[in-house]
Amino acid sequence: MSLLFQADQRFVWNGNLLRELAAQPELHRFALPVVHGFIIMKPCRINGKIFEWILISRRSCFRAGVRYYVRGIDSEGHAANFVETEQIVLYEGAMSSFVQTRGSIPFYWSQRPNLMYKPKPIISKTTNHMDGFQRHFDSQLLAYGKQTILNLVNQKGSEKPLEQAFGKMVLDMNNGYLNYVAFDFHKECSHMRWERLQILVDAVAEAQDEYGYFMVNSEGQPLAQQRGVFQSNCMDCLDRTNVIQSLLARRSLQSQLQRMGILNVGQRIEEQAEFEKIYKNAWADNANACAIQYAGTGALKTDFTRTGKRTRWGLLMDGWNSVIRYYKNNFSDGFRQDSIDLFLGNFAVDETDGPTPLRVQKDWKFLTLPIIMLVAFSMCIVCLLMAGDTWTETLAYVMFWGAASTITATIILFNGQDFVDAPKLVHKEKMD
Repeated sequence: MSLLFQADQRFVWNGNLLRELAAQPELHRFALPVVHGFIIMKPCRINGKIFEWILISRRSCFRAGVRYYVRGIDSEGHAANFVETEQIVLYEGAMSSFVQTRGSIPFYWSQRPNLMYKPKPIISKTTNHMDGFQRHFDSQLLAYGKQTILNLVNQKGSEKPLEQAFGKMVLDMNNGYLNYVAFDFHKECSHMRWERLQILVDAVAEAQDEYGYFMVNSEGQPLAQQRGVFQSNCMDCLDRTNVIQSLLARRSLQSQLQRMGILNVGQRIEEQAEFEKIYKNAWADNANACAIQYAGTGALKTDFTRTGKRTRWGLLMDGWNSVIRYYKNNFSDGFRQDSIDLFLGNFAVDETDGPTPLRVQKDWKFLTLPIIMLVAFSMCIVCLLMAGDTWTETLAYVMFWGAASTITATIILFNGQDFVDAPKLVHKEKMD
């Protein structure tokens, strides 16, 4: 079979572009499937033994898109931002592997940008969630076996309804192959208490030992099979998720390296300074790659992944990345979503349909209100810098222009969805 037909179709991003080649068997050798995600392959040394350590993340091409415009699942049960991550060790012909997955919370919800820093998530009230939920986990159980769901969202505030709905659906599904663990990441790790992540790792240790990992010896004979996976969920499945996945992967790797004879009894990975540096940086780079593809910037919290502790510089960088994310999510992600839909073939271009839907006439508010707000704010600053004859006169001018800019800003925020760069093709005005 050609590479195209050997490939898992969930992760073939150029399948639409290869349709004509796929229809002609004599051209199959030219049809190379493209993976979107991250890969690193590093030769490493521990105790004088050289082995190959590999980390591969591949994003699903089903329900693909950008952070705020693609959330939840579709009618087929495909989750947004679904990523399969595999950690592989090669040593003297033997091989071991540990697989994890991440993906958007698998029911129907949305979080459309509206100029607010964090738009409120909306759970659909008109859709039967259990149909898509069942399809999602049926396919996951078929592909990976048992599932331990790690839900890392906040258990208060705007994220609380998502956590409650998710937990209830797992109970309603009443499936013995699903194990649900809710862990309020931000609450548990507040005030830089990152050592508390060990609470979650210890809580799922028994399940991880049960699932195991895949291993074959140098003759290709199977020594172990992985019988289940951890599926990590948070709002974006980027920052919190990657931190937890790196900790679970390290725990699995500890066992694999000991069984392969690379680590001696009693030795720990954390004590191998050279390898530990490679390991942490690779997982941080993995986080950045997945985050750039979905959210538009590098991941947050990578200082912990790289160094094992939270730093003030890391907090500053997270703040900067959050500002960039805000801009991109509101003012450039619509174009990026349309690009992805065109590339994947989710939108078919038909020349007979008339003018392109990508050119949309902007409403009068789009330019008028921001100009009024900018002028009013500028006049407010000018009045402060160039005081009048009396302080009452200056105060009157400042209050007038300040009120004008505040009222205009309020109107803009109230009509926020009119000002963001929304998709114009498949996800146009779509709230599923």
